[in-house]
Amino acid sequence: MPEQTKTGWPARIEPPVRLNTHQAATWDETFDVVVVGYGGAGVCAALEARSEGASVLALDRFGGGGATRVNGGVVYAGGGTHIQQSAGVDDSVEAMIAYLRLETQGIVSDATLARFCAGSAQDLRWLEGHGVPFNARLYAGKTSYPPSDYYLYHSDSSLSARYASAAKPAARGHRVFMPAAPRADGYGAGIYDPLRDSARRAGVVDWDHADVRALVVDAKNTVVGVKVVRVPPEHPLAGRHRALLAASQKWLAFLPGTFPGAGLAAAHGARLAKRAAAIEGRHGETLLIRARRGVVLSAGGFIFNRELIARHAPGYLKGMPLGAPGDDGAGVALGVGAGGATRGLDRVSAWRFINPPSAWSRGALVNATGERFIDETLYGAAIGAAMCDGQNGKAWLILDQNLMDQARRDLSVAGVLPFQKYPALLAMALGRRKAASLDDLAARCGFAPEVLRKTLETYQAVARGERADPFGKRGADAAPLERGPYYALDMSIDAPLAPLPTLTLGGLAVDESSGQVLAPSGAPVAGLFAAGRTAVGVCSNLYVSGLAMADCVFSGRRAGRAAAKFATRAVRDPVA
Repeated sequence: MPEQTKTGWPARIEPPVRLNTHQAATWDETFDVVVVGYGGAGVCAALEARSEGASVLALDRFGGGGATRVNGGVVYAGGGTHIQQSAGVDDSVEAMIAYLRLETQGIVSDATLARFCAGSAQDLRWLEGHGVPFNARLYAGKTSYPPSDYYLYHSDSSLSARYASAAKPAARGHRVFMPAAPRADGYGAGIYDPLRDSARRAGVVDWDHADVRALVVDAKNTVVGVKVVRVPPEHPLAGRHRALLAASQKWLAFLPGTFPGAGLAAAHGARLAKRAAAIEGRHGETLLIRARRGVVLSAGGFIFNRELIARHAPGYLKGMPLGAPGDDGAGVALGVGAGGATRGLDRVSAWRFINPPSAWSRGALVNATGERFIDETLYGAAIGAAMCDGQNGKAWLILDQNLMDQARRDLSVAGVLPFQKYPALLAMALGRRKAASLDDLAARCGFAPEVLRKTLETYQAVARGERADPFGKRGADAAPLERGPYYALDMSIDAPLAPLPTLTLGGLAVDESSGQVLAPSGAPVAGLFAAGRTAVGVCSNLYVSGLAMADCVFSGRRAGRAAAKFATRAVRDPVA
């Protein structure tokens, strides 16, 4: 893993280069706007800044794309998008606001949430205008991810009873239209690649394998540029450097941490990264890039920085990092070095999906003492948050033989993707505990038999329609769990055969009208903007599928537009 400082930030990130007013600086390149991190938020920022007439340089430490390019290609959009209308889905901006207010819980202001929802349909059109295709084929049921030939689905908890009673449900998960594939990861290329190509046609200059080590600030602490280390593309070892970095990324993310061999894979990835760093150290050139108007930080989150996770969100440390190994906190560290404040670094999203198979969601999810703690039909991130934040990361899914049989049938139907099917089958075969009676099952799991018995007596009454569920689950969504033998599937954060994907949600505090980075005092850091998972945004409280990508569009465009209009022309060029 990357070397880190005592505070947890990547060691390669340096304090800002400070200019004075007495010596002339030598700028190697000059642009109006410099974008640091060229994934989903970065490319949206670059496009928007370019549309405002700014010259733009986009820099990426790796090959570009970040977590966006390897994600599931879903954009959360609503309020009556043209795709929803074509599918016959009735939605409104008001309904979207009402639902997301339950998820965001004030992480952004009501005014910002309203702007996000009101502009959602237009943002989808904007993506299409840059070549990102969508399709209106609707999957109306509840699932963690739709079959490959469906493109509009419920990517949240809106179908669950508690949410449906507060806000009219609508399918808002818009997956990019691409040829059917057996995997979810990689669909993000259908979003990122057209945006990158559109940016190039518009005149955005992008440099890959360019590592931003520091920001450049003037005597008044205005951010006026960046310091970059880059192996020149024409250097004989440039190809080797790129290949080592690409291989290190693959090995660092190769296996979930709970799987056998995961430590060896990560160690090999770290060795490859060190070899790439050695080439960079010997043959990299250091460049100062002037940003006449502003710098946008969009370098992702920090889920692969395990020291920062241990410091700020230790309850999630055993989860499986989701994203790209470049999500090490470098963008946040650059902003902090320039005086920026952070917010919500303890917010991590953990995805415990239990549908498909749909039979699982009819079972009872219990904690380490055998008590239920949530409606099992909620979106996987809601379940993961309740488990990790309130139950010390421990959970067991209780099923009877009827549900086990139904789960196998659910997984045998066409459309269930391999990443959904095989982990579920593995958990049912090898990640389970089985007993002839519920009391014996309780003993095998370490529960007090009377606690599990009471839990399931209440649950059975809910399933029979004899009482309301204390967690809001519909009786029709529950099973009575009456036919033995009985099973407990380990759903905990450290379950060896059920890795729990995690990603960070907090980052730099920003002005919600511009994306300008804020200091701890609340004052803006002049010339510095942030977007995507480098910044606090709409999805920074609780994640639903596609909301991070939608926030990349919303916050990236916002930051790019504001940076293009910010002027540092009064700043003089000398450097110490």
